[in-house]
Amino acid sequence: MRYPRDLHGDGPNRKIVWPGEARIALQFVVNYEEGGENSVLHGDAASEAFLSEIVGAEPWPGKRHWNMESIYEYGARAGFWRLHRLLTGARVPVTVYGVATALKRSPAQVAAMQDAGWEIASHGLKWIEHRDFTVEEERAEISEAIRMHTLVTGERPRGWYTGRCSENTLDLIKEIGGFDYVSDSYADDLPYWHEHAGRHQLVVPYTLDANDMRFATAQGFNCGDQFFSYLKDSFDMLYAEGTAGSPKMMSIGLHCRLAGRPGRAAALARFIDYVKTHEKVWLARRIDIARYWAEAYPFRPREDRPSRLSEKDFVARFGGVFEHSDWIARRAFAGELSPAHDTPTGLHAALTVVFRAASEPERLAVLTAHPDLAGKLAEAKRLTESSTEEQASAGLTALTDGERERFNTLNCAYVEKFGFPFIMAVKGRSKDEILAAFESRIENDRHAEFETACRQVERIALLRLRDMLPG
Repeated sequence: MRYPRDLHGDGPNRKIVWPGEARIALQFVVNYEEGGENSVLHGDAASEAFLSEIVGAEPWPGKRHWNMESIYEYGARAGFWRLHRLLTGARVPVTVYGVATALKRSPAQVAAMQDAGWEIASHGLKWIEHRDFTVEEERAEISEAIRMHTLVTGERPRGWYTGRCSENTLDLIKEIGGFDYVSDSYADDLPYWHEHAGRHQLVVPYTLDANDMRFATAQGFNCGDQFFSYLKDSFDMLYAEGTAGSPKMMSIGLHCRLAGRPGRAAALARFIDYVKTHEKVWLARRIDIARYWAEAYPFRPREDRPSRLSEKDFVARFGGVFEHSDWIARRAFAGELSPAHDTPTGLHAALTVVFRAASEPERLAVLTAHPDLAGKLAEAKRLTESSTEEQASAGLTALTDGERERFNTLNCAYVEKFGFPFIMAVKGRSKDEILAAFESRIENDRHAEFETACRQVERIALLRLRDMLPG
Protein backbone atom coordinates (compact mmCIF):
# COMPACT_ATOMS: atom_id res chain seq x y z
CA MET A 1 0.00 0.00 0.00
CA ARG A 2 1.25 3.48 -0.82
CA TYR A 3 0.51 6.23 1.71
CA PRO A 4 0.20 9.49 -0.25
CA ARG A 5 1.11 12.04 2.42
CA ASP A 6 4.71 13.20 2.79
CA LEU A 7 5.47 13.58 6.50
CA HIS A 8 9.23 13.79 5.96
CA GLY A 9 9.84 16.59 3.48
CA ASP A 10 13.49 17.54 3.21
CA GLY A 11 14.26 16.37 6.75
CA PRO A 12 16.14 18.29 9.44
CA ASN A 13 19.29 19.22 7.57
CA ARG A 14 18.06 21.21 4.54
CA LYS A 15 20.31 24.20 3.87
CA ILE A 16 19.20 26.88 1.44
CA VAL A 17 20.44 30.32 0.46
CA TRP A 18 18.19 33.31 -0.20
CA PRO A 19 19.22 36.20 -2.47
CA GLY A 20 21.79 38.42 -0.82
CA GLU A 21 22.26 35.70 1.82
CA ALA A 22 19.11 36.95 3.52
CA ARG A 23 18.31 35.35 6.86
CA ILE A 24 14.59 35.26 6.14
CA ALA A 25 12.24 35.68 3.18
CA LEU A 26 9.26 37.73 4.37
CA GLN A 27 6.05 37.80 2.35
CA PHE A 28 2.84 39.80 2.87
CA VAL A 29 -0.44 38.60 1.34
CA VAL A 30 -3.52 40.79 0.98
CA ASN A 31 -6.58 38.60 0.44
CA TYR A 32 -9.12 40.42 -1.73
CA GLU A 33 -12.43 38.58 -1.29
CA GLU A 34 -14.95 41.40 -0.90
CA GLY A 35 -17.65 41.01 -3.53
CA GLY A 36 -16.80 37.37 -4.12
CA GLU A 37 -18.24 35.95 -0.91
CA ASN A 38 -21.41 33.86 -0.57
CA SER A 39 -24.49 35.95 -1.28
CA VAL A 40 -27.85 35.33 -2.86
CA LEU A 41 -26.96 38.33 -5.04
CA HIS A 42 -24.16 36.17 -6.49
CA GLY A 43 -26.41 33.21 -7.14
CA ASP A 44 -25.47 31.38 -3.94
CA ALA A 45 -27.95 29.51 -1.77
CA ALA A 46 -27.23 31.48 1.41
CA SER A 47 -25.33 34.37 2.92
CA GLU A 48 -21.65 34.30 3.94
CA ALA A 49 -20.74 33.07 7.43
CA PHE A 50 -16.93 32.95 7.41
CA LEU A 51 -14.21 35.33 8.61
CA SER A 52 -16.02 38.40 9.79
CA GLU A 53 -16.61 40.34 13.00
CA ILE A 54 -19.68 38.16 13.55
CA VAL A 55 -17.84 35.18 15.04
CA GLY A 56 -20.00 32.06 14.87
CA ALA A 57 -22.32 33.47 12.20
CA GLU A 58 -24.67 31.05 10.45
CA PRO A 59 -25.61 31.14 6.76
CA TRP A 60 -29.04 32.61 6.05
CA PRO A 61 -30.56 30.33 3.36
CA GLY A 62 -32.23 32.32 0.60
CA LYS A 63 -31.69 35.68 2.35
CA ARG A 64 -29.27 38.58 2.26
CA HIS A 65 -27.39 39.16 5.51
CA TRP A 66 -27.14 42.94 5.60
CA ASN A 67 -24.66 43.11 8.48
CA MET A 68 -22.40 40.51 6.90
CA GLU A 69 -22.52 42.26 3.54
CA SER A 70 -21.62 45.61 5.10
CA ILE A 71 -18.64 44.09 6.93
CA TYR A 72 -17.29 42.79 3.63
CA GLU A 73 -18.05 46.15 2.02
CA TYR A 74 -15.91 47.85 4.65
CA GLY A 75 -12.96 45.80 3.42
CA ALA A 76 -13.39 47.11 -0.12
CA ARG A 77 -14.40 50.70 0.68
CA ALA A 78 -12.03 51.48 3.57
CA GLY A 79 -9.85 48.57 4.67
CA PHE A 80 -8.18 48.03 1.31
CA TRP A 81 -7.14 51.64 1.00
CA ARG A 82 -5.73 51.74 4.54
CA LEU A 83 -3.60 48.65 3.83
CA HIS A 84 -2.63 50.06 0.45
CA ARG A 85 -1.40 53.33 2.00
CA LEU A 86 0.45 51.48 4.75
CA LEU A 87 2.18 48.89 2.56
CA THR A 88 3.06 51.17 -0.34
CA GLY A 89 4.24 53.85 2.06
CA ALA A 90 6.59 51.32 3.71
CA ARG A 91 7.67 50.05 0.27
CA VAL A 92 6.65 46.52 1.13
CA PRO A 93 6.17 44.15 -1.85
CA VAL A 94 2.76 42.48 -1.79
CA THR A 95 1.01 39.48 -3.28
CA VAL A 96 -2.74 39.78 -3.61
CA TYR A 97 -4.88 36.67 -3.48
CA GLY A 98 -7.66 38.01 -5.68
CA VAL A 99 -11.04 36.29 -6.01
CA ALA A 100 -11.89 36.78 -9.67
CA THR A 101 -15.48 37.95 -9.13
CA ALA A 102 -14.34 40.29 -6.35
CA LEU A 103 -11.66 41.81 -8.58
CA LYS A 104 -14.23 42.33 -11.35
CA ARG A 105 -16.43 44.31 -8.97
CA SER A 106 -13.54 46.51 -7.76
CA PRO A 107 -11.84 48.21 -10.74
CA ALA A 108 -10.31 51.06 -8.70
CA GLN A 109 -8.69 48.66 -6.27
CA VAL A 110 -7.30 46.52 -9.11
CA ALA A 111 -5.79 49.60 -10.74
CA ALA A 112 -4.19 50.57 -7.42
CA MET A 113 -2.72 47.07 -7.01
CA GLN A 114 -1.22 47.21 -10.48
CA ASP A 115 0.11 50.75 -10.10
CA ALA A 116 1.89 49.61 -6.91
CA GLY A 117 3.52 46.66 -8.69
CA TRP A 118 1.69 44.14 -6.52
CA GLU A 119 1.42 40.58 -7.79
CA ILE A 120 -2.21 39.54 -8.26
CA ALA A 121 -2.47 35.78 -7.83
CA SER A 122 -5.75 33.92 -8.25
CA HIS A 123 -7.87 33.20 -5.21
CA GLY A 124 -10.42 31.25 -7.24
CA LEU A 125 -13.62 32.31 -8.96
CA LYS A 126 -15.68 32.88 -5.81
CA TRP A 127 -14.91 32.94 -2.08
CA ILE A 128 -16.86 29.77 -1.31
CA GLU A 129 -16.26 26.24 -0.05
CA HIS A 130 -15.08 23.67 -2.61
CA ARG A 131 -14.93 20.56 -0.42
CA ASP A 132 -18.07 19.02 -1.95
CA PHE A 133 -17.26 19.88 -5.58
CA THR A 134 -16.76 17.02 -8.00
CA VAL A 135 -13.45 16.99 -9.85
CA GLU A 136 -15.25 18.13 -13.03
CA GLU A 137 -17.04 20.96 -11.24
CA GLU A 138 -13.88 22.25 -9.62
CA ARG A 139 -11.90 21.98 -12.85
CA ALA A 140 -14.53 24.12 -14.59
CA GLU A 141 -14.50 26.62 -11.69
CA ILE A 142 -10.71 26.97 -11.91
CA SER A 143 -10.81 27.45 -15.67
CA GLU A 144 -13.45 30.17 -15.36
CA ALA A 145 -11.43 31.86 -12.59
CA ILE A 146 -8.39 31.98 -14.87
CA ARG A 147 -10.47 33.35 -17.75
CA MET A 148 -12.11 36.09 -15.68
CA HIS A 149 -8.89 36.99 -13.86
CA THR A 150 -7.14 37.43 -17.21
CA LEU A 151 -9.91 39.64 -18.56
CA VAL A 152 -10.02 41.83 -15.43
CA THR A 153 -6.28 42.27 -14.87
CA GLY A 154 -4.99 41.85 -18.41
CA GLU A 155 -2.69 39.01 -17.33
CA ARG A 156 -3.11 35.32 -16.63
CA PRO A 157 -2.44 34.57 -12.95
CA ARG A 158 0.88 32.84 -12.25
CA GLY A 159 0.09 31.95 -8.64
CA TRP A 160 -2.91 30.15 -7.17
CA TYR A 161 -4.54 29.84 -3.75
CA THR A 162 -8.10 28.58 -3.36
CA GLY A 163 -8.08 28.63 0.44
CA ARG A 164 -11.43 26.89 0.95
CA CYS A 165 -10.17 24.06 -1.22
CA SER A 166 -10.90 20.38 -1.80
CA GLU A 167 -8.61 17.37 -1.72
CA ASN A 168 -8.31 17.68 -5.51
CA THR A 169 -7.34 21.35 -5.76
CA LEU A 170 -3.56 21.05 -5.84
CA ASP A 171 -3.57 18.23 -8.36
CA LEU A 172 -6.05 20.07 -10.58
CA ILE A 173 -3.84 23.16 -10.64
CA LYS A 174 -0.92 20.94 -11.59
CA GLU A 175 -3.00 19.28 -14.29
CA ILE A 176 -4.22 22.57 -15.78
CA GLY A 177 -0.68 23.94 -15.66
CA GLY A 178 0.73 27.37 -16.33
CA PHE A 179 1.30 28.29 -12.68
CA ASP A 180 4.64 29.18 -11.14
CA TYR A 181 3.32 28.11 -7.75
CA VAL A 182 0.29 27.03 -5.76
CA SER A 183 -0.17 27.92 -2.10
CA ASP A 184 -2.91 25.55 -0.93
CA SER A 185 -0.62 24.04 1.69
CA TYR A 186 0.54 24.86 5.20
CA ALA A 187 3.07 22.04 5.32
CA ASP A 188 6.44 23.78 5.55
CA ASP A 189 8.47 26.93 6.18
CA LEU A 190 10.02 26.60 2.72
CA PRO A 191 8.77 26.00 -0.83
CA TYR A 192 8.76 22.40 -2.01
CA TRP A 193 7.95 20.33 -5.09
CA HIS A 194 4.74 18.29 -5.15
CA GLU A 195 4.58 15.27 -7.46
CA HIS A 196 1.54 13.36 -8.63
CA ALA A 197 0.63 11.28 -11.67
CA GLY A 198 3.86 12.06 -13.46
CA ARG A 199 3.59 15.83 -13.00
CA HIS A 200 5.24 18.21 -10.57
CA GLN A 201 4.25 21.60 -9.18
CA LEU A 202 6.05 24.08 -6.95
CA VAL A 203 4.24 24.74 -3.68
CA VAL A 204 4.89 27.97 -1.79
CA PRO A 205 3.13 27.22 1.52
CA TYR A 206 0.82 29.76 3.14
CA THR A 207 -0.06 30.40 6.78
CA LEU A 208 -3.12 30.30 9.00
CA ASP A 209 -1.29 31.26 12.19
CA ALA A 210 0.52 34.50 11.25
CA ASN A 211 -2.77 35.58 9.80
CA ASP A 212 -5.32 38.23 10.77
CA MET A 213 -8.06 35.63 10.27
CA ARG A 214 -7.48 34.77 13.91
CA PHE A 215 -9.28 38.01 14.81
CA ALA A 216 -12.40 36.25 13.50
CA THR A 217 -11.97 32.76 14.99
CA ALA A 218 -12.29 31.20 18.43
CA GLN A 219 -9.10 31.38 20.50
CA GLY A 220 -7.71 33.97 18.15
CA PHE A 221 -6.33 37.48 18.55
CA ASN A 222 -8.56 39.99 20.33
CA CYS A 223 -6.33 43.06 20.13
CA GLY A 224 -3.56 44.55 18.05
CA ASP A 225 -0.92 43.84 20.69
CA GLN A 226 -1.55 40.09 20.42
CA PHE A 227 -1.26 40.26 16.63
CA PHE A 228 1.98 42.26 16.82
CA SER A 229 3.43 39.99 19.50
CA TYR A 230 2.72 36.84 17.52
CA LEU A 231 4.16 38.25 14.29
CA LYS A 232 7.25 39.48 16.17
CA ASP A 233 7.83 36.14 17.91
CA SER A 234 7.46 34.27 14.61
CA PHE A 235 9.84 36.64 12.86
CA ASP A 236 12.40 36.47 15.68
CA MET A 237 12.45 32.67 15.71
CA LEU A 238 12.81 32.35 11.95
CA TYR A 239 15.37 35.16 11.78
CA ALA A 240 17.46 33.41 14.46
CA GLU A 241 17.30 30.15 12.49
CA GLY A 242 18.47 32.02 9.41
CA THR A 243 21.31 33.59 11.35
CA ALA A 244 22.31 30.09 12.44
CA GLY A 245 22.51 29.01 8.79
CA SER A 246 19.03 27.62 8.14
CA PRO A 247 16.99 30.39 6.46
CA LYS A 248 13.22 30.05 6.20
CA MET A 249 10.23 31.86 4.74
CA MET A 250 7.54 33.69 6.72
CA SER A 251 4.13 34.43 5.25
CA ILE A 252 1.73 36.99 6.74
CA GLY A 253 -1.92 36.79 5.78
CA LEU A 254 -4.07 39.95 5.74
CA HIS A 255 -7.72 40.61 4.89
CA CYS A 256 -9.03 44.04 3.99
CA ARG A 257 -12.07 43.73 6.30
CA LEU A 258 -9.92 42.49 9.22
CA ALA A 259 -6.40 43.98 9.22
CA GLY A 260 -7.84 46.99 7.41
CA ARG A 261 -9.54 48.08 10.63
CA PRO A 262 -7.61 50.94 12.30
CA GLY A 263 -6.61 49.18 15.54
CA ARG A 264 -5.25 46.19 13.66
CA ALA A 265 -3.54 48.20 10.94
CA ALA A 266 -1.67 50.07 13.68
CA ALA A 267 -0.25 46.76 14.96
CA LEU A 268 0.76 45.80 11.44
CA ALA A 269 2.53 49.14 11.03
CA ARG A 270 4.50 48.54 14.25
CA PHE A 271 5.54 45.14 13.00
CA ILE A 272 6.77 46.51 9.67
CA ASP A 273 8.77 49.16 11.52
CA TYR A 274 10.28 46.40 13.67
CA VAL A 275 11.23 44.31 10.63
CA LYS A 276 12.98 47.29 9.09
CA THR A 277 15.39 47.49 12.02
CA HIS A 278 16.91 44.19 10.83
CA GLU A 279 19.43 43.59 8.09
CA LYS A 280 19.38 40.78 5.54
CA VAL A 281 15.59 40.50 5.30
CA TRP A 282 14.31 39.66 1.82
CA LEU A 283 10.92 41.31 1.39
CA ALA A 284 9.42 39.65 -1.67
CA ARG A 285 6.27 38.82 -3.55
CA ARG A 286 5.35 35.15 -3.72
CA ILE A 287 6.03 35.07 -7.43
CA ASP A 288 9.58 36.31 -6.72
CA ILE A 289 10.13 33.54 -4.20
CA ALA A 290 8.70 30.93 -6.59
CA ARG A 291 10.84 31.97 -9.52
CA TYR A 292 13.98 32.14 -7.41
CA TRP A 293 13.29 28.69 -5.98
CA ALA A 294 12.61 27.14 -9.38
CA GLU A 295 15.96 28.39 -10.64
CA ALA A 296 18.05 27.76 -7.52
CA TYR A 297 16.38 24.50 -6.43
CA PRO A 298 14.77 22.98 -9.54
CA PHE A 299 12.70 19.84 -9.50
CA ARG A 300 14.84 16.71 -9.75
CA PRO A 301 12.92 13.48 -10.35
CA ARG A 302 13.94 10.41 -8.38
CA GLU A 303 12.13 7.45 -9.82
CA ASP A 304 14.40 5.13 -7.85
CA ARG A 305 12.88 6.14 -4.53
CA PRO A 306 12.02 3.03 -2.49
CA SER A 307 8.37 4.02 -2.12
CA ARG A 308 8.00 4.21 -5.92
CA LEU A 309 9.56 0.90 -6.88
CA SER A 310 7.61 -2.14 -8.02
CA GLU A 311 7.60 -5.11 -5.65
CA LYS A 312 10.05 -6.95 -7.88
CA ASP A 313 12.51 -4.05 -7.97
CA PHE A 314 12.05 -3.27 -4.29
CA VAL A 315 12.86 -6.82 -3.23
CA ALA A 316 15.74 -7.09 -5.70
CA ARG A 317 17.31 -3.96 -4.29
CA PHE A 318 16.60 -4.32 -0.57
CA GLY A 319 15.99 -8.04 -0.09
CA GLY A 320 19.56 -8.57 1.12
CA VAL A 321 19.63 -5.77 3.69
CA PHE A 322 18.70 -8.37 6.27
CA GLU A 323 21.09 -11.21 5.40
CA HIS A 324 19.50 -13.83 3.10
CA SER A 325 16.02 -12.81 4.35
CA ASP A 326 14.16 -11.17 1.49
CA TRP A 327 10.82 -12.00 3.13
CA ILE A 328 11.38 -8.91 5.30
CA ALA A 329 11.49 -6.68 2.22
CA ARG A 330 8.40 -8.41 0.80
CA ARG A 331 6.38 -7.80 3.95
CA ALA A 332 7.58 -4.20 4.18
CA PHE A 333 6.49 -3.60 0.59
CA ALA A 334 3.05 -5.03 1.37
CA GLY A 335 2.80 -2.62 4.30
CA GLU A 336 2.51 1.17 4.24
CA LEU A 337 5.32 2.85 2.32
CA SER A 338 5.45 6.61 1.78
CA PRO A 339 8.02 9.34 1.01
CA ALA A 340 9.02 9.12 4.67
CA HIS A 341 10.58 5.74 3.84
CA ASP A 342 12.79 7.04 1.03
CA THR A 343 15.73 7.76 3.34
CA PRO A 344 18.03 5.30 5.12
CA THR A 345 16.36 6.03 8.45
CA GLY A 346 12.87 5.80 7.00
CA LEU A 347 13.32 2.57 5.08
CA HIS A 348 15.21 1.05 8.00
CA ALA A 349 12.19 1.78 10.17
CA ALA A 350 9.84 0.02 7.73
CA LEU A 351 12.07 -3.07 7.48
CA THR A 352 12.80 -3.16 11.20
CA VAL A 353 9.11 -3.08 12.12
CA VAL A 354 8.67 -6.24 10.05
CA PHE A 355 11.68 -7.91 11.68
CA ARG A 356 10.53 -7.03 15.20
CA ALA A 357 6.98 -8.19 14.50
CA ALA A 358 8.19 -11.58 13.23
CA SER A 359 7.94 -14.73 15.31
CA GLU A 360 10.93 -15.85 17.33
CA PRO A 361 11.66 -18.74 14.95
CA GLU A 362 11.63 -16.28 12.02
CA ARG A 363 14.00 -13.92 13.77
CA LEU A 364 16.23 -16.86 14.72
CA ALA A 365 16.37 -17.81 11.04
CA VAL A 366 17.65 -14.31 10.26
CA LEU A 367 20.35 -14.68 12.90
CA THR A 368 21.44 -18.08 11.63
CA ALA A 369 21.59 -16.67 8.08
CA HIS A 370 24.54 -14.53 9.14
CA PRO A 371 28.05 -15.92 8.71
CA ASP A 372 30.59 -16.35 11.48
CA LEU A 373 33.02 -13.46 11.81
CA ALA A 374 36.31 -14.45 10.18
CA GLY A 375 34.90 -17.96 9.76
CA LYS A 376 35.05 -20.67 7.13
CA LEU A 377 32.75 -18.89 4.67
CA ALA A 378 35.02 -15.87 4.76
CA GLU A 379 38.06 -18.05 4.11
CA ALA A 380 36.26 -19.71 1.21
CA LYS A 381 35.18 -16.28 -0.13
CA ARG A 382 31.53 -17.30 0.00
CA LEU A 383 30.17 -14.30 1.90
CA THR A 384 27.66 -11.91 0.39
CA GLU A 385 29.16 -8.77 -1.08
CA SER A 386 27.95 -6.71 1.87
CA SER A 387 29.35 -9.10 4.47
CA THR A 388 32.67 -9.29 2.62
CA GLU A 389 33.02 -5.51 2.60
CA GLU A 390 32.00 -5.19 6.25
CA GLN A 391 34.42 -7.82 7.52
CA ALA A 392 37.20 -6.45 5.35
CA SER A 393 36.64 -2.92 6.69
CA ALA A 394 37.30 -4.23 10.21
CA GLY A 395 40.45 -6.07 9.15
CA LEU A 396 38.89 -9.50 9.62
CA THR A 397 40.15 -10.69 6.24
CA ALA A 398 43.75 -9.98 7.22
CA LEU A 399 44.18 -11.82 10.53
CA THR A 400 47.31 -13.35 11.93
CA ASP A 401 47.24 -17.11 12.49
CA GLY A 402 46.79 -16.51 16.22
CA GLU A 403 43.91 -14.10 15.70
CA ARG A 404 42.21 -16.49 13.31
CA GLU A 405 42.51 -19.33 15.77
CA ARG A 406 41.04 -17.18 18.56
CA PHE A 407 38.05 -16.22 16.38
CA ASN A 408 37.46 -19.88 15.42
CA THR A 409 37.51 -20.94 19.07
CA LEU A 410 35.07 -18.21 20.08
CA ASN A 411 32.79 -18.88 17.11
CA CYS A 412 32.47 -22.56 18.01
CA ALA A 413 31.85 -21.88 21.69
CA TYR A 414 29.31 -19.14 20.92
CA VAL A 415 27.27 -21.22 18.46
CA GLU A 416 27.29 -24.21 20.77
CA LYS A 417 25.96 -22.06 23.64
CA PHE A 418 23.37 -19.93 21.81
CA GLY A 419 22.49 -21.80 18.62
CA PHE A 420 23.26 -18.87 16.30
CA PRO A 421 26.48 -17.12 15.22
CA PHE A 422 28.02 -14.11 16.93
CA ILE A 423 26.67 -11.03 15.15
CA MET A 424 28.10 -7.55 15.43
CA ALA A 425 27.96 -4.46 13.23
CA VAL A 426 31.69 -4.39 12.63
CA LYS A 427 31.88 -1.43 10.25
CA GLY A 428 34.16 1.17 11.81
CA ARG A 429 35.30 -1.19 14.58
CA SER A 430 38.78 -2.58 15.16
CA LYS A 431 39.73 -6.23 15.58
CA ASP A 432 40.47 -5.60 19.24
CA GLU A 433 37.05 -4.03 19.84
CA ILE A 434 35.33 -6.95 18.13
CA LEU A 435 37.24 -9.54 20.14
CA ALA A 436 36.50 -7.69 23.39
CA ALA A 437 32.77 -7.64 22.58
CA PHE A 438 32.89 -11.31 21.62
CA GLU A 439 34.48 -12.29 24.92
CA SER A 440 32.07 -10.14 26.91
CA ARG A 441 28.82 -11.19 25.21
CA ILE A 442 29.55 -14.92 25.35
CA GLU A 443 28.92 -14.64 29.08
CA ASN A 444 25.30 -13.48 28.54
CA ASP A 445 22.29 -15.72 29.03
CA ARG A 446 20.51 -16.80 25.85
CA HIS A 447 17.58 -14.38 26.11
CA ALA A 448 19.81 -11.35 26.60
CA GLU A 449 22.13 -12.42 23.79
CA PHE A 450 19.26 -13.17 21.42
CA GLU A 451 17.97 -9.62 21.88
CA THR A 452 21.48 -8.19 21.57
CA ALA A 453 22.08 -10.10 18.35
CA CYS A 454 18.76 -8.87 16.93
CA ARG A 455 19.73 -5.26 17.67
CA GLN A 456 23.05 -5.84 15.94
CA VAL A 457 21.23 -7.23 12.91
CA GLU A 458 19.15 -4.04 12.84
CA ARG A 459 22.31 -1.94 13.12
CA ILE A 460 23.92 -3.80 10.21
CA ALA A 461 20.79 -3.16 8.13
CA LEU A 462 20.94 0.58 8.87
CA LEU A 463 24.61 0.82 7.90
CA ARG A 464 23.90 -1.01 4.66
CA LEU A 465 21.02 1.32 3.81
CA ARG A 466 23.18 4.35 4.47
CA ASP A 467 25.53 3.07 1.79
CA MET A 468 22.66 2.43 -0.60
CA LEU A 469 20.50 5.55 -0.25
CA PRO A 470 21.05 9.31 -0.05
CA GLY A 471 20.43 10.80 3.36
